[in-house]
Order: sequence, then C-alpha cells, then structure tokens
Amino acid sequence: MVADGLRVLFCGINPGLMTAATGHHFARPGNRFWPVLHLSGFTPRLLKPAEQGELLSYGLGITNVVGRATARADELSAAEYVEGGQLLSAKVTRLRPRWLAVVGVTAYRAAFGDRTAGVGPQERVIGETRVWVLPNPSGLNAHWTAATMAEEFARLRAAADGEEVTAGLSP
Repeated sequence: MVADGLRVLFCGINPGLMTAATGHHFARPGNRFWPVLHLSGFTPRLLKPAEQGELLSYGLGITNVVGRATARADELSAAEYVEGGQLLSAKVTRLRPRWLAVVGVTAYRAAFGDRTAGVGPQERVIGETRVWVLPNPSGLNAHWTAATMAEEFARLRAAADGEEVTAGLSP
C-alpha cells in the first residue's frame, strides 16, 4: 500500500500471522495502530484494517521492514532486519515520501544499525525523506498507552503538515 510522494509512509516491523492471513496491515485484534492513527488526527475516523486502502487518500501508506510473516517479531534474524533496511531505503528513495515512520524502535535500530536511536525524529535522511521512529502499537508493548502513542503520532502528523514540533515524549 504505497504510492509516490506520500506525506508519511508508515513502516511496520513485519506481517504478523493475522496480517498474512487477511492481507491487511496491523490486523491482529489488540493492535493499537488503527485507533492511534485516528486519535492522533491522521484519519478523520477510525479505520478498520480492511479499509487500509483509504490511507492513500490522506497521503499515507504502509509497508514493512521485513516481508516474512511471523507470530512474533523476535523470530526475525539480524540479517533479515539488515536486508529489510536496505530494501526499505531503496523503496523510500524511489517513492520519495515526505516522512518515513518506522513503527518500533527496536526494528529501526536493527534495520539501520543505529543502536542509540529513540522514539522521535532521527538525524538520518533517505534521499530527501526525513525519518521518524514511533512506538510499536502491538498490545505487547505495555510501556506505551494508546494516549501516549497518539501524542507521539500527533507530533509526526504536525511535522508532516509543516507545523513546528515540540520536544519528544516518553512513556
């Protein structure tokens, strides 16, 4: 679900088994991506995973770092993350979104070899695309609530809309 010149290209870690079965990103019940996307103001209403095609009309898209489906992201190898980071960089260079939003700091660190990265805007750029790391919306990520995730997503939305962004948040 990508296109040229998006405002934000969201990048999940890899498809979960529910996503692989349905073909819809962040499809597992309990994943907070879709509610947080709405709460942060990216979408005017709460979308269901099956409605992911509507994202393009808002200048948004979704992809993954690694294409292989697993039950849990910790089943992926370091080599898969590195290769995924290289493929993602090539995709971003080709599509030129304004922002790449990697959903999950651990995935970003592994894919791009940046062990000190935190949530928020990064120094890294890919071509002219800025990079932002967002908290992982998986229900397993209990450090972040839907409300605190929505605040961080909203900071990215403001930046994507050209607004000034305030200092980072932490859970």
